[in-house]
Amino acid sequence: MTRTSVGRFVSEEARAKFLEAYDRAMGLWPGPRDEFDVDTAFGTVHVHRYGSESGEPIVLLHGHAGHASNWYPQVAALGASHPVYAIDSLDDPGRSVQRAVATGFEDNAAWLGEVLAGLGLERVHLVGASYGGWLALNQAVHAPERLASVAALDPGGIAKVPARFYAHMILGLFGMLAPRRFRPAVGRLLANPALTSPPEMIAPLMLGMRTYKPNSRPPARVFTDAELGSIRLPTLVLVGSRSALLRPRLALARVTALIPGVSTETVEGAGHGLNLDRPKTVNGHLLRFITCCEQKATA
Repeated sequence: MTRTSVGRFVSEEARAKFLEAYDRAMGLWPGPRDEFDVDTAFGTVHVHRYGSESGEPIVLLHGHAGHASNWYPQVAALGASHPVYAIDSLDDPGRSVQRAVATGFEDNAAWLGEVLAGLGLERVHLVGASYGGWLALNQAVHAPERLASVAALDPGGIAKVPARFYAHMILGLFGMLAPRRFRPAVGRLLANPALTSPPEMIAPLMLGMRTYKPNSRPPARVFTDAELGSIRLPTLVLVGSRSALLRPRLALARVTALIPGVSTETVEGAGHGLNLDRPKTVNGHLLRFITCCEQKATA
């Protein structure tokens, strides 16, 4: 199945209501931060920047139906020693505005490459979660020129999406409708950290699900052995031990066998949204990996 139309809100009123909630969610970030709009052949991409003026840039890609606020547990830690850029991906509800469909690997690598070029970023550490992890790996395969490294958190594209993942998503949506006092228990049961996230972050997610159409995309196509084997960048793959998307042992065995020199880790107790579920652990892994990449580059 291929997407044939761009995502859009059902009305201007719906978009305005979503953006009000979006701005409140971005209040979870530390400040100050800057915002940019970058024009690409596929639409205008919105980007947030926070952090140090020195160090190699870290660029963050959120998962399906998410947006930049989803990285609020990472921004302060990563931004202490690096400039951090978080992108509102095309084809998701956010402040980016899509004008053309990005079909397949090359188109997705093209729009992201145009964003990096438009920001003037020559050497970045690209970090993606879930579908953002697929985008990050896809960039490493098809347009690695501006990348210093790639880190994928419980990414798509490693294995076929199992039926249990869709069931997990549906149960999570029902969990969000439960009384707030019950959500932590449901979240622990499902290993779904969104259910215990701040309400500011949940509000735009729920609005986007209801009012952004189309609100589903085809599953991320699984990378071939040859594609993963072509990656020649320092690569980190983190998988949650309770992931609904991946079977940790099988997923890490595949990337270890195919991606030269890949670093891998299972984050114990974490579900699919491991950057929200175990933020300190994930932040530590990312910073150690990026620091190691920088040290090797200057050795």
